[in-house]
Amino acid sequence: MSCSLLEFCRLQELTTVRDFLFLSQKSESAEEKTQTAENELSWDSSDWEASWDSGQNKEDEATSATTVEEETTGKRAPWLQDCVVSLSPCSDLLVVAREQKAVFLSAKWCTDDSGREEMTLAVSWTGTLSSDEGECVSSSVCIPLASQKRSSTGRPDWTCVVVGFTSGHVRFYTESGVLLLAQLLHEDPVLRLKCRTYEIPRHPGVTEQQEELSILYPAALVTIDGFSLFQSLRACRNQVARATAAGSDVIQPPPLAYKKWALQDMDTIVDHSSVGIMTLCVFDQMKNASILGGFNASVKGSPPAMSQYVTVGGGPYTGFYYAVEGSSQPLLSHVALAVASKLTSALFSAASGWLGWNRHKNEEEAVQKQNPKVEPATPLGIRFGLPDSRRHGESVCLSPCNTLAGVTDDFGRVTLMDLARGIAIRMWKGYRDAQLGWLQVPEERGDRDSSPSASLPRRHALFLVIYAPRRGILEVWGMQQGPRVGAFTVGKHCRLLYAGYRLMGVNSVTSKGWQLHTQQVCLLDTTTGALRTINIPFHLALSDKKSERAKDMHLTKRLTTILRSREVEPDILESEAKSVLLDIKHPAIKKQALESLLSNKNTPVSCLVNVISALNDTLKRQDPEEVDTALLQLCSSQLKLLQLYTNIQELHSGADREAFTENDSLEGIEDELSRVGPALQRYADLTARPSVSFAQDSPDSPMPAQAFLSTLECTEDEGLRVTRGSEAQWNHLGNFMFWGCLFGKSPPHKVCNTLQQAGISPQQLLSLLLSVWLQREKEVLQKPEEAVRNLHTLLVVISDMKGAVEESWDLQSISPWWQQVRCTCIQSHNAAAALLAAFVTHHAAKASITSRGDSKFQSEWEAVSLELEQWVVCVNQLEDVLVLQTLLLMPPPQGAAGGAAAQCSIKTLLEGGTGGIADSVSKWVFRHNLAPERLKDILQKKEDQEADERSEQRAGEEKEKEEKTKEDADRTAELLVAVCQRFPHSLSPDLLFAHCCWEYVVQWNKDPEEDRYFWLALEHLKLVSSPHIQLGISAMMWSTFIVKRFSAAAFLMEKVGKAPKDRLFRRDVGMGDKAVTSFLGCCVQLLQILMESDSAVEEVPSPALSVEEAWCGAEGPASLAELALEQRGVHYPLVQHHCLLASLLHAGMTFSLKVKPLSLFDSKGKNAFFRDLTTIQLMPSGDMDPSLVSLRQEFLLRVLTAWVQAIEDPSSAAPGTKPPPAPSQGPTADWWPSLCLELGSLMQVNPDILRRHIVCELYNQGLDHRAEEVMLEVEDKDVLGSQLLVLTGQRLSYSLLHSQSQTQAAMELLARLPPTLCTWLKAMDPSELRCPLVALPQTSRLVGRLIEILPENHAQYSLALHLLEAVDALTTED
Repeated sequence: MSCSLLEFCRLQELTTVRDFLFLSQKSESAEEKTQTAENELSWDSSDWEASWDSGQNKEDEATSATTVEEETTGKRAPWLQDCVVSLSPCSDLLVVAREQKAVFLSAKWCTDDSGREEMTLAVSWTGTLSSDEGECVSSSVCIPLASQKRSSTGRPDWTCVVVGFTSGHVRFYTESGVLLLAQLLHEDPVLRLKCRTYEIPRHPGVTEQQEELSILYPAALVTIDGFSLFQSLRACRNQVARATAAGSDVIQPPPLAYKKWALQDMDTIVDHSSVGIMTLCVFDQMKNASILGGFNASVKGSPPAMSQYVTVGGGPYTGFYYAVEGSSQPLLSHVALAVASKLTSALFSAASGWLGWNRHKNEEEAVQKQNPKVEPATPLGIRFGLPDSRRHGESVCLSPCNTLAGVTDDFGRVTLMDLARGIAIRMWKGYRDAQLGWLQVPEERGDRDSSPSASLPRRHALFLVIYAPRRGILEVWGMQQGPRVGAFTVGKHCRLLYAGYRLMGVNSVTSKGWQLHTQQVCLLDTTTGALRTINIPFHLALSDKKSERAKDMHLTKRLTTILRSREVEPDILESEAKSVLLDIKHPAIKKQALESLLSNKNTPVSCLVNVISALNDTLKRQDPEEVDTALLQLCSSQLKLLQLYTNIQELHSGADREAFTENDSLEGIEDELSRVGPALQRYADLTARPSVSFAQDSPDSPMPAQAFLSTLECTEDEGLRVTRGSEAQWNHLGNFMFWGCLFGKSPPHKVCNTLQQAGISPQQLLSLLLSVWLQREKEVLQKPEEAVRNLHTLLVVISDMKGAVEESWDLQSISPWWQQVRCTCIQSHNAAAALLAAFVTHHAAKASITSRGDSKFQSEWEAVSLELEQWVVCVNQLEDVLVLQTLLLMPPPQGAAGGAAAQCSIKTLLEGGTGGIADSVSKWVFRHNLAPERLKDILQKKEDQEADERSEQRAGEEKEKEEKTKEDADRTAELLVAVCQRFPHSLSPDLLFAHCCWEYVVQWNKDPEEDRYFWLALEHLKLVSSPHIQLGISAMMWSTFIVKRFSAAAFLMEKVGKAPKDRLFRRDVGMGDKAVTSFLGCCVQLLQILMESDSAVEEVPSPALSVEEAWCGAEGPASLAELALEQRGVHYPLVQHHCLLASLLHAGMTFSLKVKPLSLFDSKGKNAFFRDLTTIQLMPSGDMDPSLVSLRQEFLLRVLTAWVQAIEDPSSAAPGTKPPPAPSQGPTADWWPSLCLELGSLMQVNPDILRRHIVCELYNQGLDHRAEEVMLEVEDKDVLGSQLLVLTGQRLSYSLLHSQSQTQAAMELLARLPPTLCTWLKAMDPSELRCPLVALPQTSRLVGRLIEILPENHAQYSLALHLLEAVDALTTED
């Protein structure tokens, strides 16, 4: 317990602060920088005169080297020394100012990398403070103002920043830089601002000091009454808040009450301290009267109250001024509220009531330019001083008790002043540019309570803190003539921040019960931004030769030093520790030293035993009334624990072994092991994969005595209790006690007897045994038979201990003892170890119940117990969990989604609700990327196997071997089938497909670019046989994941008028354009599934959901199937309406067409979109507007044209082959024509027009075979014939007139053609054909079709006959 520096805060963004304040200096030349560095280096090396010893030179060299390194990196650490810095005593606001600029840093809590909360000071405001040209900041203080609320506990309401300028102005700001007050009380520069706040008097005779703010000028001192200032600041802050809120009733703030003194008889004044009100004793009053008035001077009856002021400077070096109360009336100043120029005229009008700004604008400017009236100062002569013509004071720091002050001067001295007597009582030399602060430390409550003067007020110790920047050292000195109690090397670029005050606005009434959270002294490291406070124990003030506590602390430090040394021999360590512990007198320090010895990892056990035994014997020989009871109990308890530790170690390392007798009662467990052996082997193979771990975390690492002592404690009844710390400590202790017994290396009966004699409860021993059993699952599964036998022995021995199984236990109730094991197994994620433990415990419980039943009933009756029924259920559940966990541990194939394997237990499955099991398996399906059809085949295989087992139970051994070989070929399918057989209801195909669908759509929602997940979700959804579940899942998918993105895509396409770019889709929909196309196709499928399932719901009854008997106690969220069955029915026309829109969007995106999809619907149709599908909306009805139908027809025709253009060339594609209809095939899918026809019927477009368009487009593309198939469905053959006649003429015109390879025969044929046909062919434009070069037989076939479909009375029938003759002639020529 010595002095310490504690970092409690850190400044953030120091570079930002420096760049803002020194912005004008960033453009200095390189030569100036070099010169500056040389000057600073020469200055740093000149502090040899301040060195006290030879060791200081090394420190200076290191500091100089650090300075060089910092400046070469461009950081320039001393930049903060050129700024005005002030810190709030609550440490929540730091002000850094330079010239006209200032930066406010406010407290902010953040979490570091280790998760620990820490406080930082971050930049909250930056700006320019001054408003007059040429003025600079000269001083500042941060004054926290107390809250006036009754619920306040001592935290400040807000903090006021007071800034003094070289122009004489004093301005008051809020934490956010809002100017509240601006005062010009004197026209000289402000030298120093200081504050004094209320302090609770510690003694009855101490005068209560009033709060005040003092402002020092070169020849004047202004003191502002604290109460007046507090009220004015609150009123101004409230008024600014009202003005910001656009005005309200204006309140006149009270004027500032201040006193102004003209300090005389002193040449220069640079700093001051307002000591406060003091009253002289009668002797001093008579002495002063006789000195001033002579022998006949009269003396007043009561001594007057005076305000004392101490100044430092020159001529004299220190001056003492006394102002008698009542000699000067306080002055009343006019409060000028500062309003920022950014406020609007409304704010000016709101504040004009008490600002006097109700004149015209020109008059206001004249008033602002005119300086306010400055009141004259009252002369105050110096009473006395300390004259020293060559010495000039630099600063004065007043102590918290107002009786002492520290003064620094230009000779590098620090002088301690007694202010009551006006004399210097102590001086330190070698502290040039020193910075001072005070620390007042109260006496610890524990020491005070044990002292004879416990009834008196608590004592306070006073310490002076001196920071010498030239030497980079911080020292702490005891007052008044005390030694140096602490010294820290802190660096040369720190600032000692000492406020000397606390909260303003506190009085003797409001401060009752408050705990003021203030720091007295803070050290700011300007290089790292760390804020540190100094912690000083009270007893250091008593550090003289007769202080036993100081001697005890020295011995404790000596012991700590020995323990930290790793090269000390055990014998030397034992003797030193024994002598130190016996020499320490104070019981608390002796206990502290003993605890440090016990916690040291390098101390041998024998050394601990010998030292504690010697200390225990010494305490027992002392007078019982003088011995500390707690220390004696600590010694006896630690000896007991060390003895237990030694005994257990000897048992584990001993050579004796207990002979295990073969017990027939284990036959039941062996049968169970042989039954679940294959499942255990599969589980062990999957868990035996190698993993990386640290050696110190290994369960086989030895347990040191210190860790053993920290986990055990003695109870009042002389027993032992294990303290539940971290899980690792608990498992480590269990390994130490029981792993040797479980592995067959230690005698279990002796170990258990030793632990029982030590007084550890059987419940804690059982918990430790189960924890090590479950933790060491891999080792247990290597030799399960031996481990189970040893576990049974340990469990029986612990169960037979006193206090384990209650004697009054009724067989028809649940036993708390066995329930403890059951709860542990239920919560464990180690399925195999938990199952083996359940086997053993079930067997032991059954034996115990049987023995108890034999004593109550006849031996031929079997005892039936509720406890055994619970164990049967638990064992069945654990077997189910083992099979399920084995499946979940299967590693996914390469290229699958992967991820960590899920851990399950009985507790997690029960808490997951009735759908928790299916949810776990669906996540496994996703991790393994199991195809829906493959999953369907596996589930079908399970049903076939069950049918085969029912029909062929007497199959031969050869057939079983063949089936086993076949199952081994597909291990994944085998495990999944096994799980489904264990959970026939929870993993029914419909439930599993539903959960897989939901899992895939959830994963798609996390990464919408993976459109494959959405498509797989729909494939799983299609496999759900129950329309009720299918309908509910589809509706939940639509409302939860789909409709938001779907509507965003529709609105975006409507806005753009075409297929938007990838960037727009990513901004509005959250996925790229390709993913959106696939998404819209999946939306069409989802809505079609929704309509189909809605149509089939009435034909099929709702399925009944059931759960396995062992899992009926599931409590948790409703399963997915239950939620699906609870969904309301959808409105079929509304779903169809959305499906129509989805199809249009999908077509527009697939073929990149220009379309505004929502514009294809009327107002009713638009309003019905994106509504809840379960609601009944007003749908479009009747005949549609012809213009709207025309737009729809034009869009569908463009879709068909784009589809025909996307089809492969007939020469490259084999006829008759069709790609499978899947959305991923895009524009080449064969279902687009049928889709357009279906959409046409829904959108009131004539389907025959669409069919004719398809036929013409197919012939235009040269796909005559497909065109002939579609032609059969066309109804209006006349119109089609006319259209195809033009197309035939274009083909023939190209062959005869426009082909580059024109033959003479063709020219002769053209000459033989009728003039009418020749003229018609010349009028044809073959450029409209996309495939003009078509074989003549195809054209001949097309003309033949024309003759068939055109009636003889058709106007163009004769033209068709001429065409037929021409084509036949061309064919004959070829």
